[in-house]
Amino acid sequence: MRCTILLPAICALALSNTAAFAQNDRPRNLILFVPDGMRALMVKPETAPAMAALRDKGVNFANPHSLFPTFTTANASAMATGHYLGDTGDFSNTIYTGYPVAHANGTVVPFLQNNAVLGELDEHFGGDFLNEETILKLAREKGYSTAALGKVGPTLIFDHTDRADRPGLHSIVIDDTTGEKNGVPLSQEMKDALTKADLPLVTPSRGESRRAGDFKTPGTLVANVAQQAYFADVATKIILPMFKARNQPFVLVFWSRDPDGAQHNHGDSLNTITPGINGPTSLAGIRNADNNLAQIRKALDDLGLSGTTNIIVASDHGFSTISKESKTSPSTKITYDDTPKGFLPLGFLAIDLAKALKLPLFDPNNKNARVPDNAHPRFGSGLLGANPEKPDVVVATNGGSDLIYLPKNDRKLTGRIVKALLAQDYVSGIFVENDLGRFPGTLPLSVFNLRGKAVTPHPSIVVSFRSYTSGCDEPTLCTVSVADTVLRQGQGMHGSFSRGDTMNFMAAIGPDFKAGYINTLPVSNADVGVTAAKLLGLDRKPKGSLVGRVLTEAMPNGVTPKGFTGTIAGPRAANGLRTVLQFQRVLDQRYFDAAGFPGRTVGLPEAVKTAGAR
Repeated sequence: MRCTILLPAICALALSNTAAFAQNDRPRNLILFVPDGMRALMVKPETAPAMAALRDKGVNFANPHSLFPTFTTANASAMATGHYLGDTGDFSNTIYTGYPVAHANGTVVPFLQNNAVLGELDEHFGGDFLNEETILKLAREKGYSTAALGKVGPTLIFDHTDRADRPGLHSIVIDDTTGEKNGVPLSQEMKDALTKADLPLVTPSRGESRRAGDFKTPGTLVANVAQQAYFADVATKIILPMFKARNQPFVLVFWSRDPDGAQHNHGDSLNTITPGINGPTSLAGIRNADNNLAQIRKALDDLGLSGTTNIIVASDHGFSTISKESKTSPSTKITYDDTPKGFLPLGFLAIDLAKALKLPLFDPNNKNARVPDNAHPRFGSGLLGANPEKPDVVVATNGGSDLIYLPKNDRKLTGRIVKALLAQDYVSGIFVENDLGRFPGTLPLSVFNLRGKAVTPHPSIVVSFRSYTSGCDEPTLCTVSVADTVLRQGQGMHGSFSRGDTMNFMAAIGPDFKAGYINTLPVSNADVGVTAAKLLGLDRKPKGSLVGRVLTEAMPNGVTPKGFTGTIAGPRAANGLRTVLQFQRVLDQRYFDAAGFPGRTVGLPEAVKTAGAR
């Protein structure tokens, strides 16, 4: 491994993550607003006026970072706990659990945006599958009124434990499943308030915005307006007035499904990369989330709560337009019923690895049935080996990156997998579990904090896929990424290690933040959790050490540390490829801009200088 420090002179200040700052005796209120999939540079007065105004009048975190893998539940776990993924174990939206998950039809690779699955994982992994207490749980135990509303999965993650049969004692949780079998029960107080406000006890569906289409039929042309209007009404007409009447501080998390949902499912460019995620449907999704924020801020003003409420806006990740093209993949030579000829099918990584390793491929989402030669796994994930009950390789399909697990920790097999991955033009970045050894062309998982105290199984290999731009002045706004997903070329996905996916949106405003301040230091979603805990005065006893930092530079009279940038480059493989990581640092915190093979990753220079590396 080689490390180059480009600006070594500007990292001289040692500052504790728990640096003190002025705070009133009475704790402030806190609202965390998450516009899922919001790209930082798409926030403009004409596209997102409420977010732009908050950013410009408060703190503009101009150098923001999503954690890699850049997926929703992974970054929700970071915001909720202040820890990196090596501690939380929420490595992607789909992970390998090591046991059949009953609430996910018995698969060992469940999709985590499901309340029943989250509850089962808690039960299986000692009561808390994240292995770290969340800020919302700690806040309610300290006497705060607490609530989380919005997208199913990440919303519950903020207070996911000890919730059964405790309506009224647990945080208020309202998501897609409220009023249904898997919904968190509502207290009688909430039921009465909803009825009085003439709001339903069951969350409205996503309706037409849910339609993703197929390879012949375009997806949706509308944003998730009705469902999010319901969440915004519940927040502004019921929860905020209720919390004010209690006369005690509160914490509210609002997780907006848009623009993520609109960008994923849009029907603006079927099978073509332009306009991709920059068409009218995606713009409608951005405005939808922005309207929700505007409604919440108006309610704070009307209730007289603005002066005592801090607001942090942080999206979980950026976004890219999907590419399904490859010149090297064996999977593109096969004809599938649901895939255009010559395009990568869902599950292409599992298919290609099975062929390269000469191992049978089984579908963990189809009762472990053998996958025929002319088909792909139902949801993309695959089990490789003679016995699907004891697989040699598990592929957890996610999107812009996939996870590979080796349950038997076979080092020789690891080398064969790395060799197979290096041969594919859709791969850009290979990261290998440290204990499995060092391999040319790769970097270890520990370089981006994916190796920690997690209780869920750690991935053996993480694969990031190739990214490029469709041609625009700002690469992060027209990033195109190969994605292992059921969605189509031209629709939207995230998950890669490109700057298009790591560059999320972050801003803050309130009595404990500076006004009109542009913060050029790097910040991350892990910092959101740590800073929120500090603002709320929470006592935390972390089990893991991979934690973010308090963003003191954004606070009145807070100390502003310095930072530097650098690169870490792995040794070259025989074909000349090597994984390179570009990062920034503040104190002992690393912020990961982009990683992969130079020339195949947006945000990573094609020529990486490594002279003088150590």
